Order: sequence, then structure tokens, then C-alpha cells
Amino acid sequence: MSDPSGTLDFSALDPCVHCGLCLTACPTYLATGDESDSPRGRIVLMRALERGEIPASDSSLREHLDRCLGCRGCEPACPSGVGYGRGLEAARVMLVRENGLSWKSRSVLRVFGHRALWKGMFGAARVLRSTGVARRLAGAGRVGRLMGMVASTDGRTDRRTDRQNRPTVRPAVSPSVRPVVALFRGCVMDVLFDHVHDATRRTLAANGYQVVEVAGQVCCGAPHDHAGDRVGAMTLAARNIARLQDAADLIVVDSAGCGAALREYGHLLGSEAAQRFAAKVRDVTELLAEAGPRAGAPLPIDVAYDAPCHLQHAQRVHAAPLGVLRSIPELRLHLLPGHDRCCGGAGAYSLLQPELSGQVLADKIATLQSALPSLAAVATGNPGCIMQIGSGLRAAGLPLPVVHPVELVDRSYAAAGFYR
Repeated sequence: MSDPSGTLDFSALDPCVHCGLCLTACPTYLATGDESDSPRGRIVLMRALERGEIPASDSSLREHLDRCLGCRGCEPACPSGVGYGRGLEAARVMLVRENGLSWKSRSVLRVFGHRALWKGMFGAARVLRSTGVARRLAGAGRVGRLMGMVASTDGRTDRRTDRQNRPTVRPAVSPSVRPVVALFRGCVMDVLFDHVHDATRRTLAANGYQVVEVAGQVCCGAPHDHAGDRVGAMTLAARNIARLQDAADLIVVDSAGCGAALREYGHLLGSEAAQRFAAKVRDVTELLAEAGPRAGAPLPIDVAYDAPCHLQHAQRVHAAPLGVLRSIPELRLHLLPGHDRCCGGAGAYSLLQPELSGQVLADKIATLQSALPSLAAVATGNPGCIMQIGSGLRAAGLPLPVVHPVELVDRSYAAAGFYR
């Protein structure tokens, strides 16, 4: 992948025998019932694209590939080990080479590619959130859903531990015992979810990790990579590696989408430095689980866990977030039907494909509604999932907050007196 104009590799699709076991694992196929919106159907289209049997300009081909969430839920369902994600990546790069990016994609990627732009846009969203405008306008319809997403970014941690107080943390062990970790800030997380970053720092410090801040970071490049803009993704990846590679023993990420992107830097750039960088990336729940984690005060509430696709499928992290949540005394954890299925957020997908995104989300919202009123919160480790599910709940009139798992640990630690 290191050469932006090099030969594209579709070989990861070779093991496919078209058995169809992937169909029921595909959210878009379940929503539309169209074979061309299934992994099997898309593999047929990608192979035809590769062989030149269907031109890259074919509008139907582009529509069905654009409609893929990229959740990779089909991969664990496949008995043959098809690397669907790799094939989709190659196909989208090929489409961009031949057709260029759509104006929608160009607009979105331009924002994520420039720090001043995403700082300004997400800063404006933060103002909407703080004034209560987003909360009041949240609901159904395109504008209502967008406002619901903004409103869902509001932190719900214990205000005694907010960033203005900057409490001193009492670690369980000496910081010299644990690795030094650099916090990856990202773009959406940096502005709209800084409360999650604060909770990440505090909970890691309480478990003996030394967390360092590194200036000059940029977007992880996931939006560009998913859209087929390889050059844009590589540019951002190189900048992050230059800033972070020598900053700490490990790089901690509290956004599943960012973590998946950073762990792909070795594949994306093809250099030894990028591969070494990718090997240092850890999700915050992995580090907490490795440390125990330390048990805090009881939190006697019912919480439904929703697994982010980029954590479970792309990073193959399953047990750590569940173990971290189960470490909280008296917290009652629920794995509802479909908890491991995509919510339809998929980065910029909810903006580029709003109708199908909403269809995919509908079943999840219905399942959560059936679990009320016992549930106190939904926990998921990705900002896009928090915003997507939160927006859907607000549109349905359901008063159920969506939080990052580390926020619940943070609340338990605050009540236990680990911060002062």
C-alpha cells in the first residue's frame, strides 16, 4: 500500500467460495435484501471491476460499493477466511483513481484533513451543545438526527472529576511499574469528547500508567482510507508517526475507529517504522484489563454494552472492554441481541448515506427500547457509535445516555476516592 499509484491487490478475496454464510452478518443486506448489498454480491462486483468486466464509471457498481459500511462483520462469519476489508479497500482506491472523489466526500475529507477546519467545525458543534440548541432540536429528520448526534457528545461523567478541577490521582502501583503511554487525541475526540480523554488519563493513572500528551497530532486518516483517498490517509499517517513514534512506550487510543486506523499504518505505508508504530497501539480497555483493572466503588446500575465494529472486527479486541466493565462492583452488564452488529455510524457514512444508515440503526434502537426502563446507560467505545446510537435514541424519544466504558470506570473511581 506504500505506493499511491501502485498495483492494487485483490488477492484477499481469493478464498471466497460464494457460500453465502456472510449474508446474515451483513447489516446492509439485512436492511435492503439486495444481493448486491451483501458481501458475496460485492465480491462479485469487485472481481468484475478488477478484471475490467465492469468499468469503474458504472453508477450501479459505485452505488453498491459506496453503500458498504466497511464494518467487516462478514469476516468472522466466513469459514474460508476471506479478507473482505482488504478487497474493499483496493476497490475503493481503484474507483477514486478512475472517477475522483464525489463532492460530498471531498468536502468531508477536506475538513478532516486540516486541523484548523475540524477544530472550527467541531468547535461550532460544541457551542451548539453547550447552549442546549442541539438538545432542543434533536429528533427525526436529517437536521434532527444531526442535532441529536451533537447533543449525544455531552459528557456524563461525575462533575467532581471534570477537567477544570484537574484532580490528583492516587495510583494503585508506582508509575515506574507500567509502560509510559502517549494519548492519541484525534479530531472528533479532541474537541467533542475531551471528557473521555480526561477519564482515560485519570483511570490509567489510577492503575499506575504515566500518560503523556504529545502536540502536533492530526486526524488518524480513517475517513480518507475508507473513502479510497490513499494519498490523504498516507499523509496524515506519516505526520502522526513523526510526532508519536518516540514519545512513549505505547500509544493509547480511546476511539475504536482511530485505533483501527493506527494499527493499519504498517499496511498503509509499508515501512518498518510504520509497522513498529502500529505494534505500539493499544485500546484503553486493553491497558486497563492488563492492569487488573483496579476495582473502584460500587456502581449498581444496568448497562448495555454495544461492541464497536472497529474494535471487535478490525482490532480483534473482544474480552478487554467486557472485562473492564465487569470489574466495576455491582454494575450489571447486558449483552442484548445485535450488540455485536454495526449501528450504521461507520465514520462519515451516516452523513454520506443517511437513509441506509438510519435503516441499519433501527433494529438496535428497537432492541434497546425493549430493555427499558431497567437500563441506565449504553456503553460503547467509539465516538461515531456514541453519536449514532445517541441520535437514534433521541429521535425515538428514549431518555437513555450513551457513554464510553472508561467514563463508567472513572465514575466508580471518583466515588472510591481515588482522585483528590
